[in-house]
Amino acid sequence: MAYDADLAERIRELLASQPDVDEKRMFGGLAFMVGGHLAVAVSGQGGIMVRVPPTDTDKLLDRAHVSPMVMAGRETRGWLRIAAEGVKTKRQLDSWVSRGVSYALSLPAK
Repeated sequence: MAYDADLAERIRELLASQPDVDEKRMFGGLAFMVGGHLAVAVSGQGGIMVRVPPTDTDKLLDRAHVSPMVMAGRETRGWLRIAAEGVKTKRQLDSWVSRGVSYALSLPAK
């Protein structure tokens, strides 16, 4: 499944005022890098993947439409998968994109 181009455009709009944003195709989708760190990605499986502080992973999994990101059969702490239903509105999407950007900006410069 190809990633949702409309969802990618909605993320671009949210990141328009953010400096140092790059886009890269990865994970079968489109990743948005902020300051050289991956912040959020439109998933080829639908919805988005968002980077969060690893210590926040468990409490965020309690939210609707949120599941752990699994790579190579293992849960990846600090990464969440948000189903398309969880990013339908601008407010929902902005909340997750802002969370990913904030965490990416907290990491050491690349």
